[in-house]
Amino acid sequence: MKAALLLCGAAFTLAAQVPYERILNAAHEPGNWLTYSGTYDAQRYSTLNQITRDNVSRLRVAWMYQVSSRHKLETSPLVFDGVMYISEPPSDVTALDLKTGRPIWTYRRTLPAGIIACCGQVNRGVAVLDDQLFVGTIDAHIVALDLKTGRVRWDTEVADYKQAYSITAAPLALKDKIIVGIAGAEYGIRGFLDAYDAKSGKRAWRFWTVPGPGEPGNESWSGDSWKMGGAPTWVTGAYDPQANLLYWGTGNPSPDFVGDTRVGDNLYSDSVIALDPDTGTLKWHFQFVPHDVNDMDSNQVPVLLDAVYKGRARKLMLFANRNAFYYVLDRITGEFLSATLFARQNWAKEIDARGRPVPNPETVPNLQGAVVYPDDDGSANWFSPSYSPQTMLFYQNVREKGQVYFRTDAAYESGRMFTGAAHRGIPGEEPWGALRALDALTGEKRWEFRLQTPPWSGIMATAGGLVFSGTMEGDFFALDAVSGKPLWRFQTGGAIWANPISYLSGFSLNVQKAGRGSAPLI
Repeated sequence: MKAALLLCGAAFTLAAQVPYERILNAAHEPGNWLTYSGTYDAQRYSTLNQITRDNVSRLRVAWMYQVSSRHKLETSPLVFDGVMYISEPPSDVTALDLKTGRPIWTYRRTLPAGIIACCGQVNRGVAVLDDQLFVGTIDAHIVALDLKTGRVRWDTEVADYKQAYSITAAPLALKDKIIVGIAGAEYGIRGFLDAYDAKSGKRAWRFWTVPGPGEPGNESWSGDSWKMGGAPTWVTGAYDPQANLLYWGTGNPSPDFVGDTRVGDNLYSDSVIALDPDTGTLKWHFQFVPHDVNDMDSNQVPVLLDAVYKGRARKLMLFANRNAFYYVLDRITGEFLSATLFARQNWAKEIDARGRPVPNPETVPNLQGAVVYPDDDGSANWFSPSYSPQTMLFYQNVREKGQVYFRTDAAYESGRMFTGAAHRGIPGEEPWGALRALDALTGEKRWEFRLQTPPWSGIMATAGGLVFSGTMEGDFFALDAVSGKPLWRFQTGGAIWANPISYLSGFSLNVQKAGRGSAPLI
């Protein structure tokens, strides 16, 4: 059940090829945005410097495209060769003329009834490889589209949507494969990460993030709890081409708030996994929250950095976790190097020398109600951070919010919520947020820009010495990357839910931001 509609396809030349080598070298063509985080290292940093501290105040709207959906717009556009490609929720794709914002073609997907999604029918973007564009759908398919026309090349079912599987993450194109994650832990799915052959759509491998009998890690699940163990993979990861390692965050175990039915560490939930992208073989993992009972998903974007760390040149991974700790890991070995608080928390008494938390038993949901910081939306969430090699700072939007959790029954039934807790706000406390700049190697806070409400927008830093982000009140803004001083803002008219990107169009630089129902080009 799908359709592709060709719109206004007159005199316009679309790109014929975006080979893997071009994505691999995306940093050398900063005028384009070729993959979800801009480059495989997921730094979400633009080396374009035409917009600076001195001229950012002159930014004006170039064009605006009105999205036809009522769902939250969380897409990170791809931009290359004069065209912007966006996903529109729940599972549509549109190609836009960069000069005018006029649609060139649109793929509209007809969806079946009865789709189950815990947190909105959203889509965070597309991937490109050679002459095809790839999108994951809310009914758990991966679809390849012709880059020029939007027509379907192939359509592969990833999982059964009737069992509460869905896809909300942008795929990642590597070599000859398309990597795609899955969502649905709130309904007791068994999580996995898949790779598909880009030309045929045939599955190349599957890594189960909840190991079955006979697989390493299955012993960390009691009884048959692994069958509905969660650990979804619903945020796009990162890739190190030199090490040939694929990095991906995993979500909470199921049921979210009840641990006595799944005794053990519950691997590989709440972890970052490092896989061989050719075979799907696990090379290492690091579990941030063993036996999670507070829904502390590790579905965040791992950021890769080469730096001298404590006197030694190392290949690092930076990870601002939903659980309020900022981690530095060795990305080749998975060795834990440090964890630093970047937001308020009370679920852990400490992080030990191995990186393992010492849990606070008072935060386990109970009948009387347990006060937990952060709440289950986390200090961080799916929205992207950014790292600037110019300032050597890591920029993270932070949610400061706690809640009271009351334990409820958690009986598994296919297609029904499988969480085990109800919650309410903390009386007298008003949630708030901040954009914080952290020392990339130590996690020490350098400055913060306070936000009225907890944010859902990502961040982009630029070589112009700027940091761009947005607010739930609809402000798209720019800060001085060194000091955090506000330099510019634009009221979009709708809450901003997505990550900014930048690109070069002709002789003028444009910065794009997606919000609810619109994608203003600024």
